[in-house]
Amino acid sequence: MLVAVALAGMVAGVAGLSIAVVAHNRVNQVVEECAEMLRRQLQALDGTVDNQALRDIAVVHYDALKEMAGRRSFSLALLNSIGDGVVISSINGRTETRTYAKVVRDGRSLEVLSPEEDQALRGARLGKGPAVSMDDPLPDFGGNTPSSSAHA
Repeated sequence: MLVAVALAGMVAGVAGLSIAVVAHNRVNQVVEECAEMLRRQLQALDGTVDNQALRDIAVVHYDALKEMAGRRSFSLALLNSIGDGVVISSINGRTETRTYAKVVRDGRSLEVLSPEEDQALRGARLGKGPAVSMDDPLPDFGGNTPSSSAHA
């Protein structure tokens, strides 16, 4: 009985340690990404970058419709150094294509973003473009997707 309790305690300890290591690694990644974003913003503030020039670009390709494979739909974020710009999405089907443009001010969308649009925006803000995958673990800056993930 005592051996079983000791074994259970050891298993719980190893599991807890594993979770702590994963969390520590993720925290380090987020800290590095935030530091990079701050470095990029400081470049804009010290005058070495033209604030109005497009600087941050990221595109996410994906399958938006069940009828179309091959990742033909995309969301493209185009931002200047102060975070103003646009997110353009093209949803491609067999018989029609829909295109959406959403304004971005100070790195935040003025409209609800789909998960793909949000990923493109976050990728551009972090300088991770031009190609960003939905699988890339980018930090959430909060406030970019105030509600559902519908294209509007």
